[in-house]
Amino acid sequence: MDILIERACGMDVHKDSITACTMTPAGKEIQTFSTKTVFLLQLIDWIKKHGYTHVAMESTGVFWKPIVNLLEAEDIEFLVVNAQHMKALPGRKTDVKDAEWIAQLLRHGLLTASFIPNRIQRELRELVRYRRSIIEERARQHNRIQKVLEGANIKLGSVVSDIMGVSSKDMLHAIAEDEDDQKKLASLARRSMKKNDELELSLRGYVNPHQRMMLKTILAQIDFLTEQIEMLDQEVWQRVISNQEDIERLDSIPAIATRMAEQILAEIGTNIEKQFPSAAHLCSWAALIPGHNESAGKRKSSKGKKGNKYLKSALTEAAHSVGASKNYLGAMYRRTSARKGRKRAAIVVAHAMLRIAYYLLTRKEMYVDLGEDYFDNQKLGSIVRNSVRRLETLGYNVTISEVS
Repeated sequence: MDILIERACGMDVHKDSITACTMTPAGKEIQTFSTKTVFLLQLIDWIKKHGYTHVAMESTGVFWKPIVNLLEAEDIEFLVVNAQHMKALPGRKTDVKDAEWIAQLLRHGLLTASFIPNRIQRELRELVRYRRSIIEERARQHNRIQKVLEGANIKLGSVVSDIMGVSSKDMLHAIAEDEDDQKKLASLARRSMKKNDELELSLRGYVNPHQRMMLKTILAQIDFLTEQIEMLDQEVWQRVISNQEDIERLDSIPAIATRMAEQILAEIGTNIEKQFPSAAHLCSWAALIPGHNESAGKRKSSKGKKGNKYLKSALTEAAHSVGASKNYLGAMYRRTSARKGRKRAAIVVAHAMLRIAYYLLTRKEMYVDLGEDYFDNQKLGSIVRNSVRRLETLGYNVTISEVS
């Protein structure tokens, strides 16, 4: 087999150690380094000293990031590869053998690199993912408030649409400050909530001191998380301000708001044509396609592979929210859920959203909805034939004509 890279280095990266194997025409050399910064610098100096031009590493989690940052600063070609693509033979599983096998595959050009974005996009990714985790934590705090109220037999959540709305929040603060008078609590309602006859009854309960303390703590935590989210919103906006046109294109897709558009852009990058040659490649990378497992003409489990879980979960959440919408994606969700259930329908719609996002970004266009009746219009002839046949089986003579 031809050797494409003369001086290659393979690494098996772990939390506390790195096993590096280098291969040159003169032979191979194996070294083990600690993952502390001073030893990582020694690793980079060792690579530069011997003139190794390409480095490939197998890693899990985020252990590859410090090494990639240093290699990137030194303009050394690197590949972060999927361990499943290059498993060694059974019975030879050691760190040294793994590093040697990686270096050997790299020399012959048999490794496929994972998508590692540039430093600017990696930083944007971290910010967006952290913001999403804080938003999820705030949602958990909202649920905790509901549990505390149920424990005190206060049914505020049954009469208001948003337990953390302006009026509801004022009532919760008053309850936390030892207010028990239902009339005074109900008087804090605003606008249409004042006309709700059941509001005062729902505020009657038995709130113990520890529940008041919990409410006060949870409300303070929610306010703190909201401030952090707003701060992150500003930081993310400053980093994507040069890509506002792409944000607006993604925002035009139903159920995708500004935050979701920023997350999609942070995950897939701005130059997607270079990394993903087609929409199918992008959907495969995000694991929004069924798996392929067929042998001897028999199809086995089609469970999808692992992909970008952040992008997949965000799009799946958006797909669930579009279910009741009167548009093309809403019709697709309802049509699929009737046959395969809501979970599979969400994956189908998420796949469609990502394909649409790919085409909007590559063609520089805005989203144009196909309409709620798109699927009906596609099968208009078959719908008419089936309806006529159904009536004829019931004993009717049917004559149809188009409405002028």
